[in-house]
Amino acid sequence: MAEPRASRITPADIRQIAFTLVDRHGARALGYADMAVDELEEKGERESADAWKALRSEIVDALDGRIVRDAGIRLH
Repeated sequence: MAEPRASRITPADIRQIAFTLVDRHGARALGYADMAVDELEEKGERESADAWKALRSEIVDALDGRIVRDAGIRLH
């Protein structure tokens, strides 16, 4: 089995991707993220599925107005 590789995607990248998806697809972005998570989990690609889960969380927060595009990012 291959060793996991370190991610180069930052929290700011995830926020930017989330807002890009929301800008382009609106609420459908959430469904796309759900499909990606399901497909990746079925393939056993846990790390990629986890990345999409983080992206999904940002999409939900963006759609609900809990985050704004240019606000500072706090990890918790």
